[in-house]
Amino acid sequence: MAQGSGGSDGGNKKAEELQPHPVKEQLPGIQYCVNSPPPWPEALVLGFQHYLLTLGITVLIPSIIVPQMGGGNAEKVRVIQTLLFFSGLSTLFQSLFGTRLPTIVVGSYAYMIPVTSILLAKRYSSCSDPHERFVQTMRGIQGALIITGCFQTVMGFLGLWRNIVRLLSPLSVVPFVTFTGLGLYHLGFPLLAKCVEVGLPGLITVVFISQYLHRYIDLKRPICDRFAVLFSVIIASLFAVILTSSSVYDKKPENTQISCRTDRAGLLSAAPWIYIPIPFQWGSPTFHVGETFAMMAASFVSLTESTGTFFAVARYGSATPVPPSVISRGVGWQGIGVLLNGMFGSVTGFTASVENAGLLALTRVGSRRVIQISAGFMILFSIFGKFGAFFASIPLPILAALYCILFGYVSSAGLGFLQFCNLNSFKTKFVLGFSLFMGISVPQYFREYYQGGYRLGQFHPNSRWFNDIMVVIFMSHTTVAALVALFLDFTLSRENDEMRKDIGLKWWEKFSIYNSDVRNDEFYALPCRLNKLFPAL
Repeated sequence: MAQGSGGSDGGNKKAEELQPHPVKEQLPGIQYCVNSPPPWPEALVLGFQHYLLTLGITVLIPSIIVPQMGGGNAEKVRVIQTLLFFSGLSTLFQSLFGTRLPTIVVGSYAYMIPVTSILLAKRYSSCSDPHERFVQTMRGIQGALIITGCFQTVMGFLGLWRNIVRLLSPLSVVPFVTFTGLGLYHLGFPLLAKCVEVGLPGLITVVFISQYLHRYIDLKRPICDRFAVLFSVIIASLFAVILTSSSVYDKKPENTQISCRTDRAGLLSAAPWIYIPIPFQWGSPTFHVGETFAMMAASFVSLTESTGTFFAVARYGSATPVPPSVISRGVGWQGIGVLLNGMFGSVTGFTASVENAGLLALTRVGSRRVIQISAGFMILFSIFGKFGAFFASIPLPILAALYCILFGYVSSAGLGFLQFCNLNSFKTKFVLGFSLFMGISVPQYFREYYQGGYRLGQFHPNSRWFNDIMVVIFMSHTTVAALVALFLDFTLSRENDEMRKDIGLKWWEKFSIYNSDVRNDEFYALPCRLNKLFPAL
């Protein structure tokens, strides 16, 4: 009898080992979730790591746009400091009043197309003085951003975006979140390869420190993966300084020197010691209807990408899937940030940072307090310009090396939602496969025509702003994949309870209404006083 019982137990144990991994509503293995902050010294270092990551896109966008507008290093520094200041302020808004997730808000690359269209407008070509042309162009960008910020705020606080997000299911969330990371591939290895002798060692260093070093060093605390970004940035930056000092780049082309040298950014010498943004510092904004519509299209793309990032951040913060009302609230506060950007003079709107969402996964720390500390660093170093310019002079290929890992983490967060779907259903396979393929193929078509010089005359030959709208929407991998997946999911996969179960909707429905899950108050509830003042939020 005893032997028979033991054999039965052994058989059951073996059967359990052969079972697939169980579904997890919240991601296990996160040491500090949304509401559990690490010790203050550790939180400060982690917050500084997040701050370093924000410098990549914050420096990249003005560095591309401002010279085309006619601005020099002094104007570029002021734009970077303004963008960094309101990125920090918007991050605080988001963590305190918005989604209340550990989300960092940064400048959005989606606004590059309409902004480029504004600075190429014929009405600015008559300005012979570069500074005057910069000022006039900046006022046009400000006007479009102000209207766009109002549009985004209305979309969020009136619940219009909530009604769209409610249509999602786990199946349509997969391409949504996956392309939030994969869609930014051009900021990964292509940017790294602009200075491969610095970027590639940086990539190898961060992979080795975060994934392999702990095998050879026995540490009581997870130091290697938690601070891998800081260690790799320091090592790669010192290597770049050595290469710069050894005259390796003296006879290299100008573009190579700008990408590789640590003394060619021009930020440290041009930055003031103390700088506080002033409303309408470049003069009164100007408004153009067509350019405003194009900017609003970019806002729609940034909202789509931010929503995908919110789902990834919730996953890596070990929270439950974000309720649509909370996402809409976050979108409203993000719109206020765009409005402030327009009023104080910047060159782009805002989005939720994909790279910082990936850092939550790398460090396994999804604490809201860490993000708030990072926002404090952003505001502090934007005001004290010399110190901020020192860190902002890190060569961008080093930060691009980090993006290669962090964007991948966000993409894998999207794939994680497949555990709630039935992958043995052919309808599920069709929706998933078709949306993923179109999310790659359609933007490639529009990218080829855009890079060919606006050869989209077949749409509207006499309307540049209409072409901008078409290009900015359909050149976004996330937007195309999300729209295709949402349409197919909504029209093909909800005919009966069995199909709704296949796409994970039966499980997902309990997260669609805020009060349907008691855990939502733990992660997303506003402070008590704000709940009483603004019960609609």
